[in-house]
Amino acid sequence: MAEALVSVLLERLATITMDKFLGELKMVTGVEEAVTTLTRNLKAIQAVLKNAEARQAVEADVGHWLNELKEVSHEMDNVLDEWSTQVLKQKMEGENVKKVCCPSFSSCFRFGQVSRLNNRRDIAVRIKKLDEKLALIDKEKHRFNFQNNTTRGPKIPRQETTCFPSDKIFGREKENNIILSKLLSESSQDCEVPLIIPIVGMGGMGKTTLSQLVYNDEKVKAHFDKRIWVCVSDPFNEVKIARAIVEGLDKDNTSKTSNSLQILMQCIHTLIQGKKFLLVLDDVWNPDHTQWEELVKPFRDGAMGSRVLVTTRNEEVATLMKATVHVIHIKQLSEEFCSSLFYYNAGIDIGGESKMLQDVGEKIVKKCDGLPLAAKTLGSLMREKKTFKEWEDVLNSKLWELEDIEKQVFRPLLLSYNDLTQEIRNCLLYCVIFPKDYVYDRDNLVELWMSQNYLNVEGSKEMKRLGQKYFDKLEMRSFFQEVEVDEYGKTKCKIHDIIHDFMLFMTKNEFLIVNVGQPFLPSVNEEVRHLNEKIRHLTLINFDHSDILDNFRSCENLRTLVVLDYSHGSDFSIGQREIVQLKYVRTLTWLRTGIEAIPKEISGLIHLRYLDLSENWRLEELPDTMGSLCNLQTLRLVNSYRLKRVDLGRLINLRHLCVRDCDKLKLKGIERLTNLQTLDQFYVQAGDEGNKLEHLKNLNELQGRLTITYMGGEKVGEGDAAVIANKANLLHLVLAVGFDGQWDLKALQPRSSLESLSIDRCILSTDWWSSLHSLRLLKVSFCYFLPSLGNLASLESLNIKDMYVSKVGVEFLGIHHHDQSETSWRMQTSFPKLKQLTFNNMYDWKEWEGVKEDSDKMAIIMPCLSELTIFRCDMLKALPEFLWKTPLQKLHISRSRILQKLYKQGIGEQWAKISHIPTINV
Repeated sequence: MAEALVSVLLERLATITMDKFLGELKMVTGVEEAVTTLTRNLKAIQAVLKNAEARQAVEADVGHWLNELKEVSHEMDNVLDEWSTQVLKQKMEGENVKKVCCPSFSSCFRFGQVSRLNNRRDIAVRIKKLDEKLALIDKEKHRFNFQNNTTRGPKIPRQETTCFPSDKIFGREKENNIILSKLLSESSQDCEVPLIIPIVGMGGMGKTTLSQLVYNDEKVKAHFDKRIWVCVSDPFNEVKIARAIVEGLDKDNTSKTSNSLQILMQCIHTLIQGKKFLLVLDDVWNPDHTQWEELVKPFRDGAMGSRVLVTTRNEEVATLMKATVHVIHIKQLSEEFCSSLFYYNAGIDIGGESKMLQDVGEKIVKKCDGLPLAAKTLGSLMREKKTFKEWEDVLNSKLWELEDIEKQVFRPLLLSYNDLTQEIRNCLLYCVIFPKDYVYDRDNLVELWMSQNYLNVEGSKEMKRLGQKYFDKLEMRSFFQEVEVDEYGKTKCKIHDIIHDFMLFMTKNEFLIVNVGQPFLPSVNEEVRHLNEKIRHLTLINFDHSDILDNFRSCENLRTLVVLDYSHGSDFSIGQREIVQLKYVRTLTWLRTGIEAIPKEISGLIHLRYLDLSENWRLEELPDTMGSLCNLQTLRLVNSYRLKRVDLGRLINLRHLCVRDCDKLKLKGIERLTNLQTLDQFYVQAGDEGNKLEHLKNLNELQGRLTITYMGGEKVGEGDAAVIANKANLLHLVLAVGFDGQWDLKALQPRSSLESLSIDRCILSTDWWSSLHSLRLLKVSFCYFLPSLGNLASLESLNIKDMYVSKVGVEFLGIHHHDQSETSWRMQTSFPKLKQLTFNNMYDWKEWEGVKEDSDKMAIIMPCLSELTIFRCDMLKALPEFLWKTPLQKLHISRSRILQKLYKQGIGEQWAKISHIPTINV
């Protein structure tokens, strides 16, 4: 992590040397020289950091040197951050000082000058002291003979794999059958020669074992003329791989010793031409496009049905090979198979063991979290342990403290980890501030990475894009799992338990999680012993105030504090004493703590970038002193529903504001935040001090999704048209009424670039629907009529709910009664891209009007419809005939008595009309 931190420091030092206020620093003798020396020493250290980071895993002295460097770098980062904050505050004061100080402006200004001068002198003195510390560290580096950054240092050796299978394999029958099917298929569609089949999964998941199993299958042996196994590993050397392939095809071939890629390729071409072959490339890492294209050329002359099976930890490899269609993802083993593998390697017949030992064994298996390598390693570890006490000791240990775990289980993860850039490693390791099984939100993660300066790029928009790129890299390399993307593009994921343990192992000197509520961990008192000035990131879960906060004074260098799910047995409060201890904190999360008040001393947290006070239901107000947090980038107050007011006007760096389910909260000064990028929900309120729609007018940097909820007050006027129309990056919009009423939206015309729209309890204007050319998702509920929607050219999903209508006419399709006999119908398409259509809770709905049965003049209606759901439409008499001419694949009818009877399987009066649909649920 030192490498990325040094890069940030160099950038900040460069900023200081150009700053117009440097003159005030120069008043302290020697400070200008100290800044120059600092920069020079940091650049010298930066030049060897890649080598140092790689060597720390095997050289303890190097690790100690890096820790000293990180300590000084953190101190320097704090000092430089204080400097930039001073400059920022002075600029803010310069704009407002007359308003604040008048009529005694001059005396106030002189007082401010003296105060700032004293602060800068203090900063200058600290810079000089840090320069002396860094000079010693720079001098000490010479004894390690570091290589420059072109040499990353000793690589962790990769164990070469062979084609011989394990003696026993558990729980991969499904994946085995899928791979065999792809290998043995003779389908005419498999026209690619060779067909490439990537097997993707994290290290230790069993990709190689599975490949060995299919490689040695008797059907596979009989099916292929030639089979070749090559262990690739890193780096991807096409000459070395080609030699191994030649030897696999013909071990006596003299070309196998050649260093010429051309000769080797010609040899492979001769040996493979016209033959059906299976090539397994095991453990492929990072070939570039040119390397891969050269390697695969001779294989294109193999016989039809030839296959290349590739195992890799990186899904980008499958993309490079243009084989994403055939990717097979290897997931965790089920607990049953994981248990079988564990006991098999432990050499134990579990049926013959005591119930007490079985119970402990099951809990140890849970530690494996479906990772075969962990189950195998832990099982082997237990082979020599026979007593209940020995098994319980293993259960209660941290995973990385167990014999062989670091070497056997963490080694594959360390290989993948070292293959990342330093910047991406920092982002990955920071995820460990949350406990196991935590559901991560991608956008939230990016904001957290920003708060720690891990996204070192100019501009918050560029930071967000870079953070999303880093997230995608980590997902492609299997560090993030169970990744789900909702209809609005919101991305969530989890981290495998073993990866979480690995991350804790890699950060054990700087990160600490204390989870009082988690069983089978060392006592809280033992964890509290680790609280010291070295800890930079602390997470407290289900804790008790008296156990932890009394030890807070030893954590004076915290950059992150996360408090989750406070134990409600006693009153929780954060007072002046605790706040003072957080003077260097960048990221502060108090989630579901039941806190009642935030002390005004929070204004002293000048480094704070990220503040999350979500789900604190007792919290009613925030202190006005929060306005001093000029570096704050993210403020999250989700579901703190008693909050009444927050002053945002001076938070000039605020970019992300989340206030969902805070309908009483008045956002004072929000109209000044013209650089705000995220606002999840905005409540339009009655009263002079309430939030007004016009406050959003100039917030044109908003992006992603926005919900506007009308709670009463002024109606929408012509002057409010720009509220939505000016927001080019807003893709998802929800317009809703928060009480039993209606809201006229005529003036609020969305931009044509909008991708999803949800409207609830609003008066629907018919004027602007046709302009929504990019709309893919539409939800309409609690309205009195359905507008004409059939001409929405991009609409893919339509959900209509709780509408007060008795009839849905052809106008809904974009077809009007007077047009039904016109020849203009011939080329008309209604709902051209609609795939999913849902009607829900339509209690008054009786008739769904069809169209005339004149096929020559019939419009094309819903040509892409694949799924139709009718739920709680109890009075609807029938479905229109045009539905049965659509390519419906799924029909769901529920709690709709008349329709259920009409379309009942086999005996319904109109069953024959729907019987061709593949999936029917009536």
